[in-house]
Amino acid sequence: MKNVGVLILLCLVLGTVGTVGVYSHVYKELQYTKDMVGSAEAARDTAAKTSTSLKEQLKSTQDAKVFIEAALKHAKGQLLADKRTADATLAKVKDATAASCAGNAKALGVSRVVEIDTTGGPGFGMQHYKAYDFLQPGEVVLTFDDGPQTKYTEAILKALAAHCIKATFFPTGKQAVALPEVLRKVLQQGHTVGGHTFSHPDLARVTKKKSHDAAVNELERGLSAVRMSAGAPISPFFRFPYLRDTAKLIKHLGARNIAVFSTDIDSFDFKIRSPKHLINNVLRKLKNRGKGMLLFHDIQPTTAKALPALLKRLKAGGYRIVHMKAKDALKTLPDVDKEVAKLFRGQPTATRPLSSVVRTISGTKK
Repeated sequence: MKNVGVLILLCLVLGTVGTVGVYSHVYKELQYTKDMVGSAEAARDTAAKTSTSLKEQLKSTQDAKVFIEAALKHAKGQLLADKRTADATLAKVKDATAASCAGNAKALGVSRVVEIDTTGGPGFGMQHYKAYDFLQPGEVVLTFDDGPQTKYTEAILKALAAHCIKATFFPTGKQAVALPEVLRKVLQQGHTVGGHTFSHPDLARVTKKKSHDAAVNELERGLSAVRMSAGAPISPFFRFPYLRDTAKLIKHLGARNIAVFSTDIDSFDFKIRSPKHLINNVLRKLKNRGKGMLLFHDIQPTTAKALPALLKRLKAGGYRIVHMKAKDALKTLPDVDKEVAKLFRGQPTATRPLSSVVRTISGTKK
């Protein structure tokens, strides 16, 4: 009987322990559930805040879209207005060009004037110097070497004037000293004038056969002679005879802030005797390249004869003329100027423009 009581007591104790264990487990589950509920509520609050933020961002994006669309619409309208203005201005320029070219309604004119900063001696003309290709498709620069020459240079000036075209001339010092009045006429008509040595030697050959200093002297004498013969500022532009340079001469020009010019298209007018063949040769090369700086010689009769027809063909082909100007005038070397002054044999040189020395006060000029 005693053993039965102990057994009953033991069962009660074990039951209580089991119940406590169950209660402890349930409590832990309830606490875990509470934590999960808390996390879920926190997540819900975060989601609600995120949703609000997204709504605000969406509204800002929509507002920005409206603003951008309005700005684009305004910009488009402004561009159209600018285009209309530009078209109207271009039409006026074309009308003015045609009206000012002695009744030539089909005048080619000058479509663009470019100013060249010659600091450091930049090179132009893709045949040799490829750093600065400033021409747009359809644009043409006209250049003439080796003049001046009375008959042919003046014929070329007449053809250019008929179309209100401006070109760039690279005269030699020897020719400039011989025909200063023709050179001055080139400048008076608004063309750009540079230099092309004094007597047109191959400077690379001079350097090899004589010296670099001899080549520099030939180059500088040419510039001084052209400047003194012109009686007016000229441009710091230079073209090598035969397009043959040397690295040291290029460096010299750079130190003197003189731009050097090659060409894009050589007309070879010194070889071609037929004006028709010259025109076809130039236009064929120009069509293949699409644009270009053209090299002619204003001492060549073929060029003088071909130019009027060539300009008409350029106009018909939709080409546009670009005129080059220098930002600053050429500064010659005083020592070289003194040397060149002797070539004038004691005669006074032109230090002032002709119009400031001689003025018509009665009658008319033919």
